[in-house]
Amino acid sequence: MTALSNEVGLGATAPSISESTLAEAQEVASQPHDQTPTRHISDYVGPPITFAVFIGFWYLMSDWGLKHLFDKPKFLIPEPHVVVHDSLQSVPRGDLLRGLGYTTQVVLIGLGISIVLGMALAIAMAQARWLERSVWPYLVALQAIPILAMVPLIGSIMGYEVNSRILVCVIISIFPIVSNTLFGLLSADQGQHDLFTLRNASRFTRLWKLQLPAAMPSVFTGFRISAGLSVVGAIVGELFFVRGGKGIGALLDQYRSRNIYPLAFGALVLCAVLGIAVFIIFGWIGKLVVGRWYVSTRKSS
Repeated sequence: MTALSNEVGLGATAPSISESTLAEAQEVASQPHDQTPTRHISDYVGPPITFAVFIGFWYLMSDWGLKHLFDKPKFLIPEPHVVVHDSLQSVPRGDLLRGLGYTTQVVLIGLGISIVLGMALAIAMAQARWLERSVWPYLVALQAIPILAMVPLIGSIMGYEVNSRILVCVIISIFPIVSNTLFGLLSADQGQHDLFTLRNASRFTRLWKLQLPAAMPSVFTGFRISAGLSVVGAIVGELFFVRGGKGIGALLDQYRSRNIYPLAFGALVLCAVLGIAVFIIFGWIGKLVVGRWYVSTRKSS
């Protein structure tokens, strides 16, 4: 009787405890909370300090490093202020800006083609397992072949105009888009898949309302990676395909061959600025599209 009464007593008090716990959980969930990570002073001080260290290392290498470490003449690495001064003169500045504009066009066209083809291919591979198994090894092989080995062949077949440069951008930047998009499409929650199956949802509805929203963070990660690679592809194409418009890569090779190293370093800095700008733009677009419906697991320290 005692054991039975204890069981009955526990059974009577259990609902009240669970209701109390549930009420507290609902109260906490209903309170507004900001999921934006708090910024510390290091988030603002760190980048300028890193940039100052980089500039200091540049001055050290141009003044002391070349002579004592490599036994090379000083003009091979000009000081940062010399690079800025010579690159901003009237004639070189105009050439560099025009070259930057031409390279930007090639980058955007090549990246746009990579996004369209890469997403279409990834969606098709996610819908058909046999297609994934058939195409994936060739994508890996395409990524494994050094692009410098393919560029002369591309020039011999397609010529040395802008189309070849765009093709190099596509080849070097399409793999991250396909791989990240495919990973995102296949990472949708299985329980939600079962729910769509119970609702007799069509393949298109499942793709549009479940898989694509779940894949958006991975998709834009691939876009950001490919954005930097497309700049590399455009520069590599311009170094080999000297015909057509003179992009920033062609100017870089021209200044290097003439031993005009301040302008060569200026062109190199513009290449880096272009890559960073495209990377930041796609990161900003990704935040607008993805929003805050997923929470980052990284903790601020």
